[in-house]
Amino acid sequence: MKKKKRFRSNGGFFIALGFNLIFNLEWTIPAWILLALHFVFDISMWWFIGAMIIWGSIIALYTAFLCWVSRASNTPEIKKENKNPYSAKTVIPKTKTGGDNNENV
Repeated sequence: MKKKKRFRSNGGFFIALGFNLIFNLEWTIPAWILLALHFVFDISMWWFIGAMIIWGSIIALYTAFLCWVSRASNTPEIKKENKNPYSAKTVIPKTKTGGDNNENV
């Protein structure tokens, strides 16, 4: 029996990370406020850098979680035979005109 080749692309994580960083730019507003405060009130630049690192870390963890969840759901569903004796196969009879049963609805 021939094994199927599974191609695994790690580039999907970085593409998703890039899109998440772009789509969540509004989360950096506190960091930009801290940068403005650095220039106006001369507070430390490390507050801005720390806020950007926290933002990037949160987005990276969020993306890693989403990539893990998407990989976990890729198991194919195995078709099982219906063993219920009371479930009959549904056959919709055609009308005498050959049309759909729902024409008069």
